[in-house]
Amino acid sequence: MIAHVILFRPKHDLAEADRERLFDAMRDAHRSISAIGRFVVGRRIRNGRPYEALTRDFPFFALLEFATAGDFNSYLSHPVHEELGARFYMTSETAEAYDYEIGDVPAAIASLVPAV
Repeated sequence: MIAHVILFRPKHDLAEADRERLFDAMRDAHRSISAIGRFVVGRRIRNGRPYEALTRDFPFFALLEFATAGDFNSYLSHPVHEELGARFYMTSETAEAYDYEIGDVPAAIASLVPAV
């Protein structure tokens, strides 16, 4: 399974109309791109733990999951994804995206050890 993780901070002066266009692009991707297995978004919470001092401040998060690398590649090349990506770039002050091959514990733990 592939996880596409996006951390982002919207521009501080983002207009309501631009925010709504971003949300519309997210809804459209969820509705239109059948390769997406799961699409969740969230807002950061703080709990006062020491690790928070080590992190950058990204108040929002999106996670998209794909059953196969082929599904992920289909998503990346989909025209609706192009619109979504453009909206993220236009509306974000900063953002980071990461892609991971994921699996359930305990079986996936073996993938964390480099092959020799």
